[in-house]
Amino acid sequence: MTKNLYLLRHAEAQEKQADQKDIERKLNPIGLQNSSRMGINLSHKDLSLDMLLCSPAVRAKETAVLVAEQIGYDTNRIHINPDIYEASVRIMLQLLNQLKNEWHNVLFIGHNPSFSYLSEYLTGEEIGFLSTCGIVHVRFDIVEWSQVSQATGHLIAYEYPSMLNF
Repeated sequence: MTKNLYLLRHAEAQEKQADQKDIERKLNPIGLQNSSRMGINLSHKDLSLDMLLCSPAVRAKETAVLVAEQIGYDTNRIHINPDIYEASVRIMLQLLNQLKNEWHNVLFIGHNPSFSYLSEYLTGEEIGFLSTCGIVHVRFDIVEWSQVSQATGHLIAYEYPSMLNF
């Protein structure tokens, strides 16, 4: 049995304004475009998601909606999880370990540095700094999400907008 985890860092956001909270930052025009492009890229892979979990940050939610629209995922099924915002690797691992076992394909949309660190922790591969709107696909040869731990995943792909050919 396999499980597929997709970690997508939110797309490029506007600079924080003096009176603005970080969580309120919206996508900038490049971020809006790249979110749609990444969604189109994922749609070409016939990705069939069981669950899309997203940070409550505005930029992450905007990324999630644009990607979901492109892959045909019902935007009303996007689950906002406040634990994803500013999560440590430990918190992200707890979230993974608690996923429903009937879910085989799960997409998280959130932030660095936790997504970069988590990708490396799960795969044992050097990923480096996950670019904005970059996505990491990790496959696990497991039955239950509770079996996910350090170096139990296989890095299948790391893609980001500037490498897309459209």
